[in-house]
Amino acid sequence: MLKQADARQVKRWLDGGQAVLIDIRESDEYAREHILGSQLVPLSGFDAADFPRDHDKITVFHCASGDRTGAAAPRILGRGFKEVYQLKDGLAGWKRSGLPTRVNRKAPISILRQVQIIAGSLVLLGVLLGWLVSPWLYGLSGFVGAGLAFAGISGTCAMAKLLRLLPYNRRPLETIA
Repeated sequence: MLKQADARQVKRWLDGGQAVLIDIRESDEYAREHILGSQLVPLSGFDAADFPRDHDKITVFHCASGDRTGAAAPRILGRGFKEVYQLKDGLAGWKRSGLPTRVNRKAPISILRQVQIIAGSLVLLGVLLGWLVSPWLYGLSGFVGAGLAFAGISGTCAMAKLLRLLPYNRRPLETIA
């Protein structure tokens, strides 16, 4: 289990040059909003070799809420950092403490949120159409539910892959200003 540090303590460490803050969210989430001075290393491609100069500093990891960071603790702890912490409640805790973030409203929302919005809308549409038009249309909700279950079991999401092909999701995140 990772030790937790609250946002104010992490801010003091960062201001004093004692710590490095590593954001383990995906690049689309980081492009939308991140803590100034944090380094993006998505958990999906995490490698401690990315930080050889920082292994002597306090290393603080964070995600959006703290859940992914907590779940990844064994992976993080096994990477050779000297002193490791988790930002308590992640980005949400940082913002609740009144500390600044860089927000880019022009960046698309995360693929995960896009999937949730579309899948939820399709399930609702299937239920409404099944009730109003034909019971056969309940199958749309069943199809989406089966797709979500498959995505959870397999770790691959066909809807996310399709959404990544949309023009606003294909632009390099660095060019979204």
